[in-house]
Amino acid sequence: MREKTKYNGNAPGRQNSHKKAERQKNNGCPYAKKCGGCDYQGTSYEKQLKEKQKLVQKYVGKFCKVQPIIGMEHPYHYRNKVHAVFDIAKGGAIISGVYRAGTHEVVNIDSCEIEDEISGAIIRDIRGLLRSFKIKTYDEDTGYGLLRHVLVRRGFHSGEVMVVLVLGSPILPSKNNFVKALRKLHPEISTVVLNVNDKRTSMVLGDKETVLYGKGYIEDTLCGCTFRISPKSFYQVNPVQTEALYRKAVAYAKLTGKETVIDAYCGIGTIGMIAAKQAGKVIGVELNRDAVRDAVINARRNSVKNIQFYQADAGKFMVGMAEEQREAGRAGGGADVVFMDPPRAGSDEAFLSSVVKLAPRRVVYVSCNPETLARDLGYLTKHGYEAVECTPVDMFPWTKHCETCVLLSKC
Repeated sequence: MREKTKYNGNAPGRQNSHKKAERQKNNGCPYAKKCGGCDYQGTSYEKQLKEKQKLVQKYVGKFCKVQPIIGMEHPYHYRNKVHAVFDIAKGGAIISGVYRAGTHEVVNIDSCEIEDEISGAIIRDIRGLLRSFKIKTYDEDTGYGLLRHVLVRRGFHSGEVMVVLVLGSPILPSKNNFVKALRKLHPEISTVVLNVNDKRTSMVLGDKETVLYGKGYIEDTLCGCTFRISPKSFYQVNPVQTEALYRKAVAYAKLTGKETVIDAYCGIGTIGMIAAKQAGKVIGVELNRDAVRDAVINARRNSVKNIQFYQADAGKFMVGMAEEQREAGRAGGGADVVFMDPPRAGSDEAFLSSVVKLAPRRVVYVSCNPETLARDLGYLTKHGYEAVECTPVDMFPWTKHCETCVLLSKC
């Protein structure tokens, strides 16, 4: 029997998951053909898991044993980060939703089966407030208009809600009254941030931010640690499955309380701080300055004293660490375990060679792309490592994406 993860029974919408599953089976999503965000519409969840198991087996099975995929008990409304783009329809109505697959045509979406329901309601109500506040939506072709995107993030355990208004210019008319009207509709909103993106770019968020209400960030709990989440922070979108994934990653590390651990691509410090409870020392390395700032604050917030964060390229940092060890005449590179969780494109040879030079006893590789994972495993297994075991985790139900955790051991 596949492993099932616990869920927050008080989370809105999750109590009716079985009814929604039946509705999904019978009717499907009304936006499926236009949106393109979900690949498995009309497919049972059990079949989805089997397909993903086969996918991981295809790419990773030649390196090691693939354990049964960890699925969700209630695979609906799991996304705690909801992004909507705004536009004007041909008839003049304000719409919000996602780009049609492969285009910049906006598909108007009123509700989504995989996105947080409260966040979806907030976006709909922002859409309803725009005309009364005479706020025009941004036109990508002309560069005219103000509101480009809305980003909503909600803490799964804390319930805190952050709304990010992405504008084409820094001036929001009647901003205080707008925020007041929005919070009257949704008093659960904890903070509102104005983000300015005045460039003609596919990037959602710009560099300039102003806090209109609240702290400018939210907090949420993951595996017993509390994390600060800013508008630009990377934070996994499915908290239930993230806990399953990170627990598996830490279990693979086989920590005894004495190890030196490197958390490469550490972001706001999630895996590193969870591992710090069982490690001797943790070093988090991240290139993004804002993420490092949040990571330092998170460590202080959780009273984690055996972790240090560095704003640097992780590969170069590890090469330098290995060289320092050799110059000091000590064997090995100074780290026992390396956690790596690269972007979808996977790692590059420069980083992988730095892992080989550092020579940790174990590498725990977390990947969201089995194909690039297989490529990187090919490199590591040719340079002194053996892939021991792999566990897939269904982080993104109804899509083809699958998260995978692999343990590698030094030969």
